[in-house]
Amino acid sequence: MSAALPTYEDVVRASEVLAGVAHRTPVLTSSTADARTGARVFFKCENFQRMGAFKFRGGYNAIARLTPGQRAAGVVTFSSGNHAQAIALAARLLGVRATIIMPHDAPAAKRAATEGYGGQVVTYDRYTDDREAVARRIQAETGATLIPPYDHRDVIAGQGTAAKELFEEVGPLDALFVCLGGGGLLAGSALAAEALSPGCQVYGVEPEAGNDGQQSLRKGEIVRIATPKSLADGAVTTHLGELTFPVIQRLVSDIVTVTDAQLVDTMKFFAERMKIVVEPTGCLSTAAVLQHVVAMPGKRVGVIISGGNVDLAAYARLLAA
Repeated sequence: MSAALPTYEDVVRASEVLAGVAHRTPVLTSSTADARTGARVFFKCENFQRMGAFKFRGGYNAIARLTPGQRAAGVVTFSSGNHAQAIALAARLLGVRATIIMPHDAPAAKRAATEGYGGQVVTYDRYTDDREAVARRIQAETGATLIPPYDHRDVIAGQGTAAKELFEEVGPLDALFVCLGGGGLLAGSALAAEALSPGCQVYGVEPEAGNDGQQSLRKGEIVRIATPKSLADGAVTTHLGELTFPVIQRLVSDIVTVTDAQLVDTMKFFAERMKIVVEPTGCLSTAAVLQHVVAMPGKRVGVIISGGNVDLAAYARLLAA
């Protein structure tokens, strides 16, 4: 992994790599959302991306940029689900062997999909084991290239292509809300916003139970927390990355939080009003807007829906609650 920080030029190069491979996902609007917020809201629907989440963008870009020798040795990563699926699918498309380290309590649907894409899954306990140590061991044994979920220049660049497409389609925005776990999507989106909509304020949105990013932005350094518990399983990271944090610190206006109850309300909104399936993590950004965590009356607001991979049984229980 290069220590150099990603740039918007990296995002542009990633968009060239992804052209014709990643879906150019739709941008939807909702009169109900506009009425509730007093804003004009544009939803970038990465729940319609290949493997169901924005993670495909960064995963494919990172593997596509490996040398032939690196591809031959395979790749290894760790993920609670969406990055796992992204790496497994991207590796299959590019003819590369992929080992995926997943928590044993990852959603069953995400593990099944990862294995279905051809990834070899190795499990660990997210509350007692060090997933990075497991990854390093496999890397040492196999010579595989480690592609972490967010703290990787090519991954960040790939994720930024979602916001790049949004700005290209709808034009400048007053604000952009982005789901936040480790910061790959937020950092990439902020780079795109700086280049394509310089006046846009960018907000990261975390689960209330895991506000390490918010603490880090306030303190001016990376804050590490214990593994949080939240319905937003894709955002229960313990810290931002060495590459993502400097970009976020420079370009992001603020990081806010929402509760699990607000995530459930937002899932219901998507199902009832927009007729789309969005996973709890994917609801983070929209929840902040609909719940007026940051008021946006009269503004043009972009929201990135990060994914739609949810266990159907759990999804039904949440909607029925």
